[in-house]
Amino acid sequence: PRYRPDWDSLDARPLPAWFDQGKVGVFVHWGVFSVPAWGSEWFWWHWQGEHRADYERFVQQRYPPAASYADFAPHFTAHDFQPREWARLFQRAGARYVVLTTKHHEGFTNWGSPVSWNWNSLDTGPHRDLVGELGQALRENNIRYGLYHSLLEWFNPLYLSDKENGFKTQNFVLKKTMPELYDLVLKYKPDLIWSDGDWEAPDSYWNSTSFLAWLYNDSPVKDTVVVNDRWCNNCSCHHGGFYNCADKYKPGTLLAHKWEMCSSIDKLSWGYRSNMHIDEIMDVASIIEELVQTVSFGGNYLLNVGPTKEGVIVPIFQERLLALGRWLDTNGEAIYESKPWRVQTENSTDTIWYTSKGAAVYAIFLTWPQNSVLKLSAPTPSPATQVTMLGFAGTLQWQQLPSEGLLVTLPSLPPSPAPSQSGWAVRLEGVK
Repeated sequence: PRYRPDWDSLDARPLPAWFDQGKVGVFVHWGVFSVPAWGSEWFWWHWQGEHRADYERFVQQRYPPAASYADFAPHFTAHDFQPREWARLFQRAGARYVVLTTKHHEGFTNWGSPVSWNWNSLDTGPHRDLVGELGQALRENNIRYGLYHSLLEWFNPLYLSDKENGFKTQNFVLKKTMPELYDLVLKYKPDLIWSDGDWEAPDSYWNSTSFLAWLYNDSPVKDTVVVNDRWCNNCSCHHGGFYNCADKYKPGTLLAHKWEMCSSIDKLSWGYRSNMHIDEIMDVASIIEELVQTVSFGGNYLLNVGPTKEGVIVPIFQERLLALGRWLDTNGEAIYESKPWRVQTENSTDTIWYTSKGAAVYAIFLTWPQNSVLKLSAPTPSPATQVTMLGFAGTLQWQQLPSEGLLVTLPSLPPSPAPSQSGWAVRLEGVK
């Protein structure tokens, strides 16, 4: 069917299956904001939009008088950017898709946008097509490619003038936003468009519905492309493809609509901060817990890293990604291609979560139980029930509980004060 440029029609489009099956993605926030590398990727806005004293002080202490944000661009060098190394890291992290910022709210584009003269990665800074280079490396590794794109630009004069006119004029959309979106799709054929910067204006200003109708009807990726829900000031959690609803969104319940949680290893920022502290970094246990909860409730998990201005993903971020990947190497069967089960979590606990695939049910437990006996009250066993543990050979002994559920005897772990990982999964076959 051809989709009409209205939400009733667009929202009826089925979501391409790869997205729900993939479950795990990596988000990359990279741009001119990686140069000051301080505060957050909203540096320009906090400094010159809000005139926050701490940002003004930071610039005074570190940069020449009368420094402007544009002066940072030549220092965004990407000297050490090795797209194949990034792709290999993301693959080892277990990511099935990667989303790169092609343009944040600062307006700088990580490709040679024809409508962003001298404010793009070909004309200044790296003098490289960062979007294209990463895309090629990801495709070589069979990883789906998503493009983050901000609809608005904080200080673009065309945008400010449209805003002044109560968004009754569309000079910015017609000369900047839409040409860039069409260019990105035609040039890079993305698997996903992660829209943002939507919150100030209605869809009639952004021309969102006509763009999405073209995307779904006539674009080169019409059958495979997935989009999120940030396309207008009241679209979030209502319209589009999958729902983001809010950054770090945790619904705490099973949603009827496909959704994604985006989270960041640096708890205080999406872009790189040179002054981040170890206490501000998510530990591996928290990452696995967020992933498991999200997937159990039917969501995808998109975990963010912010590279340095040179294009380095710092070792602490690499370490967290690789730890996630090792966990998925063992337990990915309970995550990838899984579906929510009839219950999501064990009664009265937030340490045991369920997923399912075909006839198998997976119980993922985040803390190792006392005496190595796992109590599961939700599943109803049968004489044919078989229990195995992912990453462990052989079947496990179990016994039926008098009321309901079962007790599973886990393999004994080597003695240590704390088990070496966080999160294990048992596969239950022949349970209801």
